[in-house]
Amino acid sequence: MTQLPAGAKERLRRHDREIVALAVPAFGALVAEPLFVMVDSAIVGHLGTPQLAGLGVAAALLMTAVSVFVFLAYATTAAVARRVGAGDLQSAIRQGMDGIWLALLLGVAVIAVTLPTAPWLVEAFGASETAAPHAITYLRISSLGIPAMLIVLAATGVLRGLQDTRTPLYVAVGGFAANAVLNAGLVYGAGFGIAGSAWGTVIAQCGMAVAYLVVVIRGARKHGSSLRPDAAGIRASAQAGVPLLVRTLSLRAVLMIATAVAARMGDEDIAAHQIVLSLWSLMAFALDAIAIAGQAIIGRYLGAGDAEGAKLACRRMVQWGVVSGVVLGILIVAARPLFIPLFTGDQAVRDTLLPALLVVAVSQPIAGVVFVLDGVLMGAGDGPYLAAAMLLTLAVFAPVALLVPSLGGGLTALWWAMTLMMTVRLLTLWWRARSGRWIVTGAAR
Repeated sequence: MTQLPAGAKERLRRHDREIVALAVPAFGALVAEPLFVMVDSAIVGHLGTPQLAGLGVAAALLMTAVSVFVFLAYATTAAVARRVGAGDLQSAIRQGMDGIWLALLLGVAVIAVTLPTAPWLVEAFGASETAAPHAITYLRISSLGIPAMLIVLAATGVLRGLQDTRTPLYVAVGGFAANAVLNAGLVYGAGFGIAGSAWGTVIAQCGMAVAYLVVVIRGARKHGSSLRPDAAGIRASAQAGVPLLVRTLSLRAVLMIATAVAARMGDEDIAAHQIVLSLWSLMAFALDAIAIAGQAIIGRYLGAGDAEGAKLACRRMVQWGVVSGVVLGILIVAARPLFIPLFTGDQAVRDTLLPALLVVAVSQPIAGVVFVLDGVLMGAGDGPYLAAAMLLTLAVFAPVALLVPSLGGGLTALWWAMTLMMTVRLLTLWWRARSGRWIVTGAAR
């Protein structure tokens, strides 16, 4: 067994404290995104199966439109954290402001594309005739909140890089509470149906964006950072995010293929898939809390030139990922009688849902390591490798998933294909982490 270097045990204990201090608040902020969708699913699910099926398609499209730009958070976290490690707070916040301006520009562009193409997008996803009208309504209204969602991503990245995960937690809790109240009031109280759910989410997201901007602008003024848009800085932020954009597009392609395959199986299958995917996303974001801590810690250590601290932090976070995955898997199995009735009263949907949910539970330890290593490499700015690894994963997953309907495997087989996808990611990320090639020190990679 390999012995730890002198003083390594004390450093591991320090890493534990840092991970807890950052990951616990980050967990609350991270789960806000899937919880938004889960609240919508729980409320809309009781309107009927066609409405829930429509939400399933629209939510997948909406999350794709937003999540492809998750580099606004991840790349910003790594870049800001490196500069914090190097002791340059003014430059760190300036880097974050460039990301926020880029987020606003991208959000406006996404709205311009989504509004006119919503019917085509829903049809391309294979939504049934009964589900399609609900999907189009939800998608068009919710797309109006995309600029706010992207600003939230970028501003969250700024605060994480500054080693602050508490503020995102407070904003996320307020946003989640507002979303739940607005959804219930607009869907049932005002009688707006699925449109009310969409409007509730838009209003909540805009409120969150305003709260973040107040905090970031206050920090910029304190440290003398400019608030004006800088064309060169915005271009640099966009260029740094390209590899992570490729990585995220590949991941979203995996999720879109899975949803499209489920949609072609029937309303019961896509409704069940939407519930499983919501829970899977919740688990993923919960595990990613450790990864978020990793991005901030790894970036800071590398910025300060401490390669050994970065290595030890990576090792410790992998251990945390394994344990967290096991715990979450057990919780899914133990709590299934409690949460399944919250989403649907349709027995056919429940029967389809249960075995797929058990597959998700079994795969959680794998997911724990995958999300942690993903975060470590993002914190190191190793975007090009992450892009290549995810393209390989997509190439393996796509043909397997597309064969599921013809082989008659149903939704459970589709989620076994998702487990295969996570296993490929595990192998590629583990190899990179072991190689040590991700360790590049300095204020910029």
